[in-house]
Amino acid sequence: MADSKMKLHCGWIFGNSAALFCINEKGLDFELVFVDWLAGEAKTKTFLSTLNPFGEVPVLEDGDLKLFEPKAITRYLAEQYKDDGTNLLPDDPKKRAIMSMWMEVDTNQFLPIASTLIKELIIKPYQGLATDVTSVQENKEKLSEILNIYETRLGESPYLAGESFTLADLHHLPPIDYLLNTEEEELKNLIYSRPNVAAWVEKMKMRPAWLKTVVMKNHIVDLMKQRRLPIMLDSSCHELTVVAQKTAVAVGNI
Repeated sequence: MADSKMKLHCGWIFGNSAALFCINEKGLDFELVFVDWLAGEAKTKTFLSTLNPFGEVPVLEDGDLKLFEPKAITRYLAEQYKDDGTNLLPDDPKKRAIMSMWMEVDTNQFLPIASTLIKELIIKPYQGLATDVTSVQENKEKLSEILNIYETRLGESPYLAGESFTLADLHHLPPIDYLLNTEEEELKNLIYSRPNVAAWVEKMKMRPAWLKTVVMKNHIVDLMKQRRLPIMLDSSCHELTVVAQKTAVAVGNI
């Protein structure tokens, strides 16, 4: 008989934290399957053929369903398990549309900037690669402009879609948390100098589900450090695709 327990295949980076955050908000029982994507484990033949042909995490298994892409995973969990834990989807169609709009804003406006800063300030140093300081400065300026818009919106309501915490808010906290954990004080000031944005972030950081997610995230980081293999960045890829060196490639050919 196949194992029917929910599984989340995940590793280190904010998209994985969003999926974990959502599962914790819903209070669901699941198995965390660590995937060291930095060492090429998401690029093995088995992973590509059975879980995600694009070789990325997170991947959710729920019964016979397999899902990849963080927002697809969280949307499914919010809908399938609507009556469990926190309701992350507004019941009112107009409010749900506003939530969807801000999720699109996250995807198209906020996340490209945050991802670039995380890549330059966290991932590259971890890999021993040089940070592009020009890119960092340019994206800090872009982030400042974006946060001005968020400051205005969050002055109208405590959360992006209104009075309640929804998926729109949930997806913002993981990359913000990564930005706050860099050594760039200017990034912290960009967030905390805006009182509405600061209050929003602090409310989210105090959620029990996020505190539980932080513990899981730290566990993943510990596992990754224990199993770290030599890696190099494939700069031709748009995403933060990491190609493992010979050791991991050999594993992928098994």
